[in-house]
Parts: sequence; structure tokens; C-alpha cells
Amino acid sequence: MEPPKQALHQNVLHHLGKAIVSGAAAPGEVLRIDELATRHGVSRSVIREAVRVLASMGLLSTRRRVGVTVADRASWNVFDPLVIRWRLDGDGREAQLASLGELRRGVEPVAAALAATRVTPEQCGVLTGAVMEMSVHGRAGDLDAFLRADLLFHRTLLEASGNEMIAALTGVVSEVLVGRTHHGLMPPHPNPAAIRLHADVAQAVQSGDPDAAERAMREIIAEASRAMIDENEPKAR
Repeated sequence: MEPPKQALHQNVLHHLGKAIVSGAAAPGEVLRIDELATRHGVSRSVIREAVRVLASMGLLSTRRRVGVTVADRASWNVFDPLVIRWRLDGDGREAQLASLGELRRGVEPVAAALAATRVTPEQCGVLTGAVMEMSVHGRAGDLDAFLRADLLFHRTLLEASGNEMIAALTGVVSEVLVGRTHHGLMPPHPNPAAIRLHADVAQAVQSGDPDAAERAMREIIAEASRAMIDENEPKAR
């Protein structure tokens, strides 16, 4: 049975995206629609759709009489969650994680401080519930369920900042959290101290204490960075 067109499109999109961000398809290289269709065993319409999406991310450029060209890194939309995912899948994972960690340090503590003055009662409940779920699943070593609760916590916190531009970075933060689990950079049982810090953020936000919320969030990000280094070191030896 032939795969649906959407599945073919996704396969081609991910293959080409990873090739570009890894450097396997070098900047300035011209890609031919017909050649790509033959190589991937799909129709030209599937290739064109993948090219359209990649061009919207700044990974490709299309010009009349030139065709489809791999774009320079400076043109990439580095905030696109798929671009982040592909970079985390490649050899530049450590550099991407470091860059994302720096971004988180500049955004999430500010979001926590703002949330302490703008959070809704409903959002307070979600934050507290997410921490409880993290605690339960962390003790059980269920990293997938822990991740879902962690994603909910950070998404809700960014939204609770009341700043639409900060909230729009949810996809970026989510890819960091997903990437840590996907690439084995999480300990088998999440650090209880890290979960307590999430509880501290939730409590500070609920209590309307911006300074405490910001401080606890900075500690969360610092702990996450240390944990990723610790988990990565044995693999590097």
C-alpha cells in the first residue's frame, strides 16, 4: 500500500532539512526538483511542497533561472522548532544546546517574574498539577510522562507571563526539553531537586513574588545545563 502524500512530504522534508543543517547539502548548492524526486521516489509535487516549507524556514532560496539553492546559515530561521530539532539531531548538538540554554536564561526567568504578577487562578492550578505529575512520574522513571508534564509546566509559565512574544517561544523551549529526553541527556530518574525548583517557581508565582520566581527559574535552567553535561560526559569518553 502506497504511503499517503502527507507522509511522503514529511519524510522528504525531514531528510532535506537534516541534510541542510548538517552541512551535507552545502550553502550555494543547487538542488534539482527532478533529481530530488527520483532520488526520494516521490512526485515532483511532493518535492515542491517540501521546498516551499524549507524556503519559508530560510534554508532554501528559489530564484528564476537559478532554481532551488541551499541558503547560508545566516538566512535560517533559527527559532523554527523543526530547525532546532534537526540541529539537535546532528553533530552540532552541543553547540545548539548551549545556544538554547543561553536563550532560556534570558527569557524564562523574566517570564516567571512577569507570571508572578499576571498569572490567572486557572494557570496556577495547571502549574501546581504539572509539578505533581512531574514528581510522580519522576519517581517512577517514566521519562515520557515526565516530559509531558514538564512541557505543560513551561508552556503554561510562558503563557502566564502575559507577553505574547514570550509565549511565542513555547515551541523553542519545548524542543529543548524534548531533545534532552530524545537524545538520552536526562538521568533515568529526574533529579528531585529540579522538581522541587519547579514547585518553588509555582509557589512564588502563586504568591505573587517576582524575585523568588525569577531566582528559582534561573536555578532550574542552571540545573538542567549541569544535568545535560553530566549525562553527555560518559558518552564522550
